[in-house]
Amino acid sequence: MPRFHCPEVLITGAELDLPPGAARHVQVLRLQPGDGITLFHGGQGAGDPGGEFDATVLRMGRSDVRVVVGAHHAVEREAPRAVHLLAGITANERMDWLVEKATELGVASITPLVAERSVLKLKGERAEKKLAHWQAVAVAACEQCGRNRVPVVHDAVDLAGWVRAHGAATGLAGTPASPQRLLLSLRAGTAPLRGAVEPGSERAVVFLSGPEGGLSAAEEDLALQHGFAPTTLGPRVLRAETAPLAALAALTL
Repeated sequence: MPRFHCPEVLITGAELDLPPGAARHVQVLRLQPGDGITLFHGGQGAGDPGGEFDATVLRMGRSDVRVVVGAHHAVEREAPRAVHLLAGITANERMDWLVEKATELGVASITPLVAERSVLKLKGERAEKKLAHWQAVAVAACEQCGRNRVPVVHDAVDLAGWVRAHGAATGLAGTPASPQRLLLSLRAGTAPLRGAVEPGSERAVVFLSGPEGGLSAAEEDLALQHGFAPTTLGPRVLRAETAPLAALAALTL
């Protein structure tokens, strides 16, 4: 059954118009009144019960589609360990591909990193448009792969800005542990990724990976000073858009 993200509050029995993107997709599929679809809110605001809802098409307009919301199903397909990706911005369409595949692999959130060696530099209106585009890519990936929680694509930031915003790497006494911080590094003596995480633990992870050419020595030093443990994915050097996906697969599957 076709799945669509719907940021509106979903309540069984309610009638609503699908958002423009979902409505266009329904029309492209040539669905008709009486056809069934699946809706999910995505977990990006108040009033989301989680899971997904059956829905039935009521009316097909020229540019709008009205549906009635059916039964709620409390099904979730999230990874047991939340992995937050801090990824160097890659060039051209490679970042689109990274966002799409990271979403499919269960990433909890993505923060595009403006690194010293990033080819693509974002600021102002261009940055806003790119972030909106990447968020839409994540939504489409959730519709395809079955996730009911859309990962947030945060504002692009440099590493110094990120560590200022997130502070120390460990939680305060008596509070849940903050996410474990891991850094993809080519430095000698770096530990394998699988050995860096606690076996059987569901503690969240922030995984830092650089752009083409990797992080600079200064950026790696800054990360190490703020609690990132250096890890490796093996003897081969993976592309900037491949390495974080390999890490995600190891951490979430």
